[in-house]
Amino acid sequence: MKTFGWLVRREYWEHRGGFLWTPVWVGGVMLLLTLIGIISAEVIGARLQVQAGIPWDSIASRLSEGDIAQAGIGLDVAYIAVATVLCIPLFFVLFFYLLGALYDDRRDRSVLFWKSLPVTDTSTVLSKVAAAVLLAPLVAFVVASIAYVGLLLVVCAWAVLNGINPLPAIGASHPIGLFWRLLLTIPVDALWALPTVGWLLFWSAFARSKPFLWAVLIPVLVYVANAWIGLLGGPSIDRDFLLKDILFRLLLGLIPGAWLNDGDLVFTGKLRLNDGGSNTLALDRLDPASVYSLLATPELWIGVLVGAALIAASIWLRRSRIETST
Repeated sequence: MKTFGWLVRREYWEHRGGFLWTPVWVGGVMLLLTLIGIISAEVIGARLQVQAGIPWDSIASRLSEGDIAQAGIGLDVAYIAVATVLCIPLFFVLFFYLLGALYDDRRDRSVLFWKSLPVTDTSTVLSKVAAAVLLAPLVAFVVASIAYVGLLLVVCAWAVLNGINPLPAIGASHPIGLFWRLLLTIPVDALWALPTVGWLLFWSAFARSKPFLWAVLIPVLVYVANAWIGLLGGPSIDRDFLLKDILFRLLLGLIPGAWLNDGDLVFTGKLRLNDGGSNTLALDRLDPASVYSLLATPELWIGVLVGAALIAASIWLRRSRIETST
């Protein structure tokens, strides 16, 4: 177990630029743009005298409970928005990390060195899987949470400078609830992503060159060929099934919250509002009981089995194949 832990740490050390610094830089740029936007708005408003004579403190004192609740919802949406932006680079980092995870070792022949160590191929491949589906998302999520706190401080500073008390809005938001709910989605995301992980690792271990083309073009060409056959009146597979259950699962399963099939993706910000009197943010879709109900669906476990088979094939290929075309 200690050896496996060190293998996961090795993956982090070797890919720290993608796992850590990419979300840090993206989060930092988001905060900088937010700060620049606020400062620019204040400067432009002062020059045009747009805000002259507006008593912000008086307006704040007249805010109703509904207005404060809406402000809390805005803060919750901001948390989701920060996570959304960081998930975009995370997807690309993991996609190309998995494509090169086994291919790069064969290309530069470093696989011969790693094979000389007392570490099994199974442990090596599984450490890359763990780094992709658990470690990297956890790091990105922590960075997103820190970035949200920074954003909250910037907004609170602006509010205080304009005579507005931000504490009621913060009290009406759900940062702790969102934090734990989003954190608990990571294991479900990991299971849902296994077909994509296995597919990319398989081509990383199999392809002699250009694993990206093999991994992407084959399912796309299958989809196009199936559509063409259907147009000609021949026997074809249902296109929705091929697109959502095959193509999407093989290529886009790494997207956090992709398992929410009603369109309310965890990181899209499309959280439903409960207008039944309280007008508060509905967190039922992120409730652990709702999230982990996915474990009772066959779609998840069929994907897990497919992903496990592809990962097993990747382990066998790493054990038996070390050559590339270069």
